[in-house]
Amino acid sequence: MSPISSSSQPEHRSGLMTALVAGALIALVAANIYLYVQVDHVRTDMAKLHDSMMTELSNLRDASSVTTNSQMRHIETLKEELESAREQARTAASQGKAEAQAYAEKLAKQLESEQKKVAQQMGTEISGVKSDVKQVASTADAKIAGVSTDVGVVKNQAAATQAELEKTISELKSVKGDLGVQSGLVATNGAELAALKLRGERNYFDVKLPKTKQRQRVGDITLLLKKADPKHNRYTVEVMADDKLTEKKDKNINEPVQFYTAKGGHIPYELVINQVQKDMIVGYLATPKEQVARN
Repeated sequence: MSPISSSSQPEHRSGLMTALVAGALIALVAANIYLYVQVDHVRTDMAKLHDSMMTELSNLRDASSVTTNSQMRHIETLKEELESAREQARTAASQGKAEAQAYAEKLAKQLESEQKKVAQQMGTEISGVKSDVKQVASTADAKIAGVSTDVGVVKNQAAATQAELEKTISELKSVKGDLGVQSGLVATNGAELAALKLRGERNYFDVKLPKTKQRQRVGDITLLLKKADPKHNRYTVEVMADDKLTEKKDKNINEPVQFYTAKGGHIPYELVINQVQKDMIVGYLATPKEQVARN
């Protein structure tokens, strides 16, 4: 398999794609954080409004209870005086009777006036409570409308991000690996790998393997970089899987390096290296999502 061309146009396209998808992902995360903060603020404001309204209603009830009880006692006193005056009017002599009737009529008018005052005051207090409740409801509606707008924005951003990811995935290709087995979709940069991870069809492990004497564990295997040739974009690596050592020699970047494991069953693991640097290779390892042992 020949090395992949490193011309300026593919590199520019790869960098642009990485920036676009990475930017979309960052925007989506930021939008979700903003929405969470807004919802938290609404909850706090609603709790404050609820407490304030409950306190005001309690104060109104207390004040109304005191005032109403006082006025009701006054009304009861007037009723008693009125009844007494009427009784006197029934039993008094003619002159005294006229005076008693006049006094009774005066008390009746006074009683009627007091009853109207109590009814008017209770109506005013009820109207005030209704106004407070209406104001709280209006404020809550405004807050909810604001959050609904934010939710709509986040949904649009999520849809745009999803569309960008789908576009990125649609441009990925499946090629044959070094064992001659058709591979899964191959990511050639970080943005494409991010899209594959979100798709979730396989397990993906980031690989950043320096040239050392110690093996590095990636997933359930270990890797050892033997040679890195950045000039020709080639590398050689040792793979240890199921206590079996395999050398993958002179492999190209973006080439699926395949090997079987007991856990993977009939589906091979795939090591894809996107960058070959001096004494380091960078890429990823893809493993089957559902691992079933081979018979």
